[in-house]
Amino acid sequence: MSKGDASAQPMTETIELSIDSKLEFVDMVGSVTKSVTARMEFEEDDANWVELAIHEAVINAMIHGNGSADDKQVDVKFIIEQEALTVSVRDRGEGFDPSSLPDPLDPANLLNPTGRGIFYMRTFMDEVEYSIHPEGGSIVRMIKRKKLST
Repeated sequence: MSKGDASAQPMTETIELSIDSKLEFVDMVGSVTKSVTARMEFEEDDANWVELAIHEAVINAMIHGNGSADDKQVDVKFIIEQEALTVSVRDRGEGFDPSSLPDPLDPANLLNPTGRGIFYMRTFMDEVEYSIHPEGGSIVRMIKRKKLST
């Protein structure tokens, strides 16, 4: 295969972390996120929003999903492709129904921090999906596409 052929191949890499539900590990996930978004050459604002969305997903997995039980794991998987980043965060909890959360934009909830993390994820990422893992726990899958160069 010549060098020209290699560049035509889509780049896909995967980074997987499995961490205990301890808040001191959140910064490590943030460092990996920064490295990934820099490598993918996301614009600075987009990189910061991606980091915030992943931070919120990991905190939610630890506190709400795993009930702050530090013996339960949180799995974070980054799938790096040429035009998009897909991040999955899995907890080991009982699962939840995201539609049951209060609307953070409702005037009655404006000062209530509950539900804001999911609002941030939906706002800053291009796609956000929730599912239940077959072995237990919830998975949030988020996709951020790179902006097309003009």
